[in-house]
Amino acid sequence: MKRNILVTGAWPYANYLLHIGHLVALLPGDVIARYYRMNGDNVVYVSGSDCHGTPITERAKKEGKTPEEIAMYYHEEDKKSLEKAGLSYDMYTSTESDYHKEKVKKYFKMMYDNGHIYEKEEVQDYCPKCDKFLSDREIIGTCPHCGSEAKGDQCDSCFASLESSELKDRKCSTCGSTPELRKNKHLYLALSKFQPQIEKLIKDREPIWRKNALNESKKFLNMGLIDRAATRQLDWGIEVPVEGYDDKRIYVWIEAVLGYTTTCERVLEERKEDFIKFITDPNLKSYYSIGKDNIPFHTIIYPAILEAIGMNMTLPTHIISCEFMNMLDEKMSKSKGNLITVNDIIDKYGKDTVRYFMIANGPEKKDSNFSENDLIMAHNKFLVGGLGNFINRNVSFINKKFDGVVKEGIVDKDIIKLTKDTYKEVADLIELGELRSALDKVSDYVDAANKYYDTSTPWIQVKEDIDAFNNTTYTCMYMIANLSNLLRPFIPDTTDRIKTLLGIEENGWNEVTLKGDIKLNDIGLLFERIDIK
Repeated sequence: MKRNILVTGAWPYANYLLHIGHLVALLPGDVIARYYRMNGDNVVYVSGSDCHGTPITERAKKEGKTPEEIAMYYHEEDKKSLEKAGLSYDMYTSTESDYHKEKVKKYFKMMYDNGHIYEKEEVQDYCPKCDKFLSDREIIGTCPHCGSEAKGDQCDSCFASLESSELKDRKCSTCGSTPELRKNKHLYLALSKFQPQIEKLIKDREPIWRKNALNESKKFLNMGLIDRAATRQLDWGIEVPVEGYDDKRIYVWIEAVLGYTTTCERVLEERKEDFIKFITDPNLKSYYSIGKDNIPFHTIIYPAILEAIGMNMTLPTHIISCEFMNMLDEKMSKSKGNLITVNDIIDKYGKDTVRYFMIANGPEKKDSNFSENDLIMAHNKFLVGGLGNFINRNVSFINKKFDGVVKEGIVDKDIIKLTKDTYKEVADLIELGELRSALDKVSDYVDAANKYYDTSTPWIQVKEDIDAFNNTTYTCMYMIANLSNLLRPFIPDTTDRIKTLLGIEENGWNEVTLKGDIKLNDIGLLFERIDIK
């Protein structure tokens, strides 16, 4: 029976090129989506660019452009980068799309009408020279933690999250004037109302959520959820569908996470499927592929928003929250320049090498440091020395001795059992979001394949017992064919080439069985060894 599966990737902020820190957080979603598609399930895999908020308006001011020009330029660039990395979204859109805007306004109004969004007057920074209220990122000052210059929401030097009131020597980032405090009205989401529902969600998900997702969520719950501003003093973003708020926009944190819902709705609408039936399915499995800095938005705020909308939408089931991939023990940052773009790493080493390394050595459960040497060593050890070696030694021998024709033989029963067991184990691990362990299982299968080849000694069998040789070689072809399935979610281009080698068709997440003789097609070497120099 087909299962409904929603897979999402965190929405990158559209003000810079994507770097490998983004990729390591987003890639697990693609692996999971590809697996479920192979399994024949009903998959919706979505993401997009987060185009609103003050960082984009600030960049636009500096570059003499409009916020839309900045956002849409980086949206298109990021889209190309993700396609280059092989992320197979059903839709990669942006928060600037008309569809998203209209749906967000509809959902915002539903929350307002349900009594979960209310008006509140607050004291806010006002620049008398610029004659406007200031957002937190429009205020600069000295970080109270490290003494560096910082904006009102975060210090880019020590990465501390801040309130603008915490800054010392505060100034307007536009004119340098000292802001004064004036009363201003905003709309607030009554987040505190949803503490019991979120506590139940966390308790229910404890067996399957990653440790960092649980710890971060519990930290906020233990402090007690507080209501959050749902509007912001900006002229760039989505209009507030409530009278009297023409000078404000919906806060980006509320509309960006709603992108998962709006884009899922759009995909299903285009497929002519029932969105409400899909999103309220009690058996819906959903995966949110994110970095650890995005955890509370997905485990607390987004579920609360879904509850506030009141449509009985199924809450998130799996949070695939990685740790940070650092550079020299520091979080990657465009302001520090300590990063490598997605384009650069793939242009240099190739899509599948990068995909393999990011899953096999990524920060799934703890921070890791990126090293090109580590990537090269992983490439040479597994892709060349393990997988490539097993396939090449079989293919080159058959090409040399039998003109590329593999005679039909009997597949070893123990290998058949190992193969079926591996499918089951890898599937279970992928469905739990344990991708590194899943890839380790496939690596074990490759090791078993090389061991089987070595202990069977086909180079001797070919001289002494041709039937045994044919059985050994046919068993190896069987393992190669099944590797084209087991590795498909991880390194899809490579598995396409393996299927071409054997002339086999896509058959989903099922054991591949072979019939008759096989004429091998020329695909060259799968991978070349990389000189670590």
